[in-house]
Amino acid sequence: MANAGQKASGRTSVWLDGKVRRSGRGSGQPSGLDRDRITEVTVRLLDAEGLAKFSMRRLAAELNVTAMSVYWYVDTKDDLLELALDAVFGELELPDPDADEDWRDQLRTVAGEYRGLLVRHPWVSPLAGTFLNIGPHSLALSRTVHRVVRRTGLPAHGITGAISAVFQFVYGFGTIEGHFATRAARAGMTQESYFRHAMASATRSPDAAEILRENEEIMTARGGDTVEEMRDRDFDFALELLVAGIEAKVRTTPRGPDRPQ
Repeated sequence: MANAGQKASGRTSVWLDGKVRRSGRGSGQPSGLDRDRITEVTVRLLDAEGLAKFSMRRLAAELNVTAMSVYWYVDTKDDLLELALDAVFGELELPDPDADEDWRDQLRTVAGEYRGLLVRHPWVSPLAGTFLNIGPHSLALSRTVHRVVRRTGLPAHGITGAISAVFQFVYGFGTIEGHFATRAARAGMTQESYFRHAMASATRSPDAAEILRENEEIMTARGGDTVEEMRDRDFDFALELLVAGIEAKVRTTPRGPDRPQ
């Protein structure tokens, strides 16, 4: 979604100034190479190796071309990362806000889709907080979210607050979940094994062990046979709290000229 808090910088967006139009192959450029292909391989490398290891030279080697060949299609590494970011936003299966479907179900769908995206692609969270997020797929997400939340009955001045409450939660939850999954994979362990190993290690710290003992009842009541199931229950419960909060706010907010009927 569009990042209104981005600091002003000297760079613009790949989606502005007509920069995104340059997609064809020029004279002397490698056959089979175009912007879509470059973006696709960029996404694959980011998924496999992470944002920190990504470079234009590494990308060129994967494409079996020179780095200068890649720069014919994109001006900068940032432009390419911005294209990759919007490309994966295209994976989201968004509901139709005009469909005859309850806004609560649609909000749950969008939240779940966004969470899944952040987990599948852990590099998305830092980039989403860096760029303007005005590519076509990112704008489609923003448009859907705004239209769904407007259907809740909240007054217009509360729409952005409700969006922040739900989707900043999803952003944080999905980011932490994605990073945990990455750490487990790099350790050559399942998430469940990694979680058990981390918990066992934590008990060797007296302070941590005390906190774990204090939270033992809560952890038991949390339920779930695996760390993934526990995480799903936490996410669903937290999201229901937010939905209930929106419902309560709608009930207690007087109708006015800026509140949808």
